[in-house]
Amino acid sequence: MSKITEKVAEVVKPIVEGLGIELVEVKFDHTKAGDALTLFIDKEGGVTLDDCEAVHNAVDLPLDELDPTDGESYTLNVSSLGLDRPFKTDRDYDKHIGVKVEVGLFAPLAGVGKKFTATLTAHDSAAGTVTLDTDGGTITLAKQNIAIIREHIEF
Repeated sequence: MSKITEKVAEVVKPIVEGLGIELVEVKFDHTKAGDALTLFIDKEGGVTLDDCEAVHNAVDLPLDELDPTDGESYTLNVSSLGLDRPFKTDRDYDKHIGVKVEVGLFAPLAGVGKKFTATLTAHDSAAGTVTLDTDGGTITLAKQNIAIIREHIEF
């Protein structure tokens, strides 16, 4: 995390949680159109446009007071995470137990290769592992060996 995103997360996290919403990630991007500060939020049952608006309104003044960009202008965005986003938090793993996931590893694993689809059956945050049911059987992987894991979406 950059200093800007750390400062922002520290200030807005309790505000967002006070609304019954989880702050999952804070991103600060420099683009040709200008700087953008984006708060990614989630909640049980999914995020609505009203949730995004409520968070935006609740954090707008505290962010103005914080002035995370030292007077430089930026656009504040509040967004849901999207269906195809990679898992980032323990909560992401826990709420997807029993769900089919797409897994990409840093190095191929015998029996499954480097990219495969499986069912997430367990997550141990203390050990930093996930257990997956694959076509070839059950495997347990260290999260540090997983390049990307996200919900499998069927079209």
